Amino acid sequence: MTGPSHDRVDALTTTSTRELERIVREHAGRLATALVRITGDFAAAEDLVQEAVLAALQRWPTEGVPERPDAWLFTVARNRGLDALRRESNYRTKLAQLQWPVQTESDERLRLIFTCCHPALPRAAQIALTLRVVCGFTTAQIARAFLIPEKTVAQRITRAKRKIMDAGIPYRLPDPDELNARLREVLGVIYLLLNEGYLSTANQTESRDLVDDAEWLASQLHGLMPTEPEVAGLLALIQLHRARADARFDGDGDLVLLEDQNRAHWNHGAIADATALLGRAAEHHRPGPYQLQAAIVACHAEAADWAHTDWEQIVLLYDMLLHLAPSPLTRLHRCVALRYTAGPQAALAEVDALSDALDHYHLYHATRAELLRALGHPSEARAADQRALALTTNPAEQAILQRRINAS
Repeated sequence: MTGPSHDRVDALTTTSTRELERIVREHAGRLATALVRITGDFAAAEDLVQEAVLAALQRWPTEGVPERPDAWLFTVARNRGLDALRRESNYRTKLAQLQWPVQTESDERLRLIFTCCHPALPRAAQIALTLRVVCGFTTAQIARAFLIPEKTVAQRITRAKRKIMDAGIPYRLPDPDELNARLREVLGVIYLLLNEGYLSTANQTESRDLVDDAEWLASQLHGLMPTEPEVAGLLALIQLHRARADARFDGDGDLVLLEDQNRAHWNHGAIADATALLGRAAEHHRPGPYQLQAAIVACHAEAADWAHTDWEQIVLLYDMLLHLAPSPLTRLHRCVALRYTAGPQAALAEVDALSDALDHYHLYHATRAELLRALGHPSEARAADQRALALTTNPAEQAILQRRINAS
């Protein structure tokens, strides 16, 4: 039997890659949950899911996407498990009897999230493990997303799985008295996913898959904890960012700054829904960093245009955020708003005070350049832009900075 034509292979390759990404996001956590539940072995279940995903990556481009890709992934994972675990007859019998589809409730997937985000694990390991197990990313995809070697990702995942097994970290939702400590880690991982997806550090301008995963995780968590205001705040923050996604890049893939975006392209219905969610969270009178960040984005999203932005309110929100969660980055972002309330000279003084903490951060220098330019110091602004250009790896940001340098 002859193989498919080159055109057919190319078409299948494009379709299969796109379809695989969607299927993995939808089913990887569900598959891992089913395998962990039946085997009781977190590490083995995660390995089986990854083997199934890699097999799909190898075979679907030429064979095509199967009619039931979720069942295909499950069958491959189960068969690999049967082959590898012949010595454990009881385990093998249970695995052989497991059928697909398995009805997995959303809180079952949340067990995976809370297991991956146990505070006993380092933050970097939590992120890698969540992407791998819950979101179905391969080691190579995680490495590309965070610009680190695959070997480093693999080591983090291996150590995290060993820690889970050696420490007996349970596969379950935390008890109520444990929830607050674990929740902070879960929210932190989701927030980092949002940041990486919103403007990737890798060789792409944006990774909407990561933003999709961040929203999915936040929505699952909100369903579990509907009265927790910080969960609602993070979900609203993600939704507000996503509502503006279509205006962030032009037809050539170049980044469009907020000031220049066509607000008609924003999803105003989604903005209204997100601000309503944020309003309900505020009724609990327990403000937190995610709620405040969402409120800042909402101020931008609700302004009719750049000129009507409520900068005084934004500065006030940043002041509240700094009180709850002080950081040099938050102070830098506040300086942008301060320019429009106290003037560029006052803002520049605040920025310069951050030099020790942020000298190696590209947006520190890009912000200085804008303020210096506003104050009539073009040569100093150009030097600051050049420093920023040397520090960023994102092509969209590089293009903006190069245009500024060329124009100066």
